[in-house]
Amino acid sequence: MTYLQLAYAHLATVVPAFGIGTYLMIRRKGTAPHRRLGRTYLMLMLATALVSLFMGAEIGPRFFGHFGYVHALSLLTLATVSTAYFAARSGKVALHRNAMIGLYAGGLLVAGGFALMPGRLLHGWLFGGQ
Repeated sequence: MTYLQLAYAHLATVVPAFGIGTYLMIRRKGTAPHRRLGRTYLMLMLATALVSLFMGAEIGPRFFGHFGYVHALSLLTLATVSTAYFAARSGKVALHRNAMIGLYAGGLLVAGGFALMPGRLLHGWLFGGQ
């Protein structure tokens, strides 16, 4: 896949994840719809983190010729998805809640903030110029 195709795949997973994640954050927890949407949200976040690992760093230093600092958020997302899932499965509600809040804040808000910085592809798409 080209970088552009990866960017589209990344957006195809992260945009619905943002919508579902926002909905889950403000709605009642523990219901059947919450659990169903939660599984969908975790799968989308897992997919978006995996896709992002194939996208080479375009700004800043590169490690191993490919990875940048932003890829640390992808690795953290992979770990947090696992933690949140297994915490929910084992009834560790506080751990699950904290992992999900961290996943939303770090995986969507912080990473999204980096994606909107000047010089990044998404910034160019949304605000023109690149």
